[in-house]
Amino acid sequence: MDDFVKIAYKNRRHGANNPRATLQRVVSMESIASKNVLCHPITLGMSAPTGDGGAAAIVCSEDFVRRHNLHNKAVEIVAQHMVTDMPSSFGTSFMDLSGYSMAEKAAQKCYHESGIGPKQVDVLEVHDCFSCNELFMYEALQLVPKGHGTNLVNNAKWIKNKNGGMVCKLGDRWVVNPSGGLESKGHPIGATGLGQCAELVWQLRGEADQRQVDGAQVALQHNFGIGGAAVVTMYRKNQDKTYPSKL
Repeated sequence: MDDFVKIAYKNRRHGANNPRATLQRVVSMESIASKNVLCHPITLGMSAPTGDGGAAAIVCSEDFVRRHNLHNKAVEIVAQHMVTDMPSSFGTSFMDLSGYSMAEKAAQKCYHESGIGPKQVDVLEVHDCFSCNELFMYEALQLVPKGHGTNLVNNAKWIKNKNGGMVCKLGDRWVVNPSGGLESKGHPIGATGLGQCAELVWQLRGEADQRQVDGAQVALQHNFGIGGAAVVTMYRKNQDKTYPSKL
């Protein structure tokens, strides 16, 4: 339970730097742990509030970027894969019910297709409908071997970025849910995935203000829906800076 509390606290602290988050106040670990129990050991403080929200992304060709001199703003979708229900989704594992195997398979495909491995990723947005789901994703996305996800939480370090904000680094490498995740932003369901996309684009552009992951070049997104599907997307900061941006 302590590990789930630490993840929820991290996300609430990140969310305090996000002006678009539903919950922008840091709460104590004691408060998170003592909230009403939804399903042991998950408390209300470890869950994402549902809410209203909207998000949008402009997807264009490389030729369009060149013709309109948008290189300084462009973010490349390096790989994207969706995996739907697998036989294991209907087994006895609560982790697979939460999309673990689907996310693992989608991530493997992205790493293979892009040639970029998990250790080259700088920042992630994952579907933390509950803090336990984020813990599952540390392993499903291959940040650490199976069974070692809690090591990331227990050895996390808070680092001050160049804008004066504090971000939590896991494994001396990754910042997960700098937006505050769904636990702080809220979960508008349909807009959730594009909201994650927007955050990662801002991160790769260096436009995330106090929640900025300094020097971020590669980002990974995980989204999940019961029913069920998991989508993993790899983004990379645009490498072609031949022309100045018009934006």
